[in-house]
Amino acid sequence: MRSPVLPLVVLLLASGCAKERGEFPSLLPRAIEQRSDAEPERPVPVATADPALDAQIAKLTSAVDAADAAFRKAADRAEQLARAARGAAQGSERWLDAQTALAEVDVARSEIQQPIAELERLAIDRAAAGEPAYPALDAALKSGRERADAQVQRVRTIEALLA
Repeated sequence: MRSPVLPLVVLLLASGCAKERGEFPSLLPRAIEQRSDAEPERPVPVATADPALDAQIAKLTSAVDAADAAFRKAADRAEQLARAARGAAQGSERWLDAQTALAEVDVARSEIQQPIAELERLAIDRAAAGEPAYPALDAALKSGRERADAQVQRVRTIEALLA
């Protein structure tokens, strides 16, 4: 037979776990749960006009133009000589003339690197000073790099004529 005391003890112990009636915590979202952890939007800084920088950019852009024009002239001559030397034996007069012209093209190609390096230095200096990007500088730098890349491709094309 079961003891009638056991259910009474269990009931008394269970009632000890019950809380008094009163204020219970709200189930609504807390303030910390309502805040956003997203990165705040910051305004994009706009570069102000800088006449001194514009003058430097214009000077360096002119240097890029001059170097590119000299390269094109040398490349046209080298390509003409390479086409004439096509099929000629290595060491022949035509082949040597084409190789000499190709070396001159390499010298002309290196001339564009100086103004591009100066443009890069200006961009790096602005970034190091925490200044915003300068659109005219970025455009000049992009144009110079594209021209330098085009020159490399042109040299490869001329070299392929001699292969």
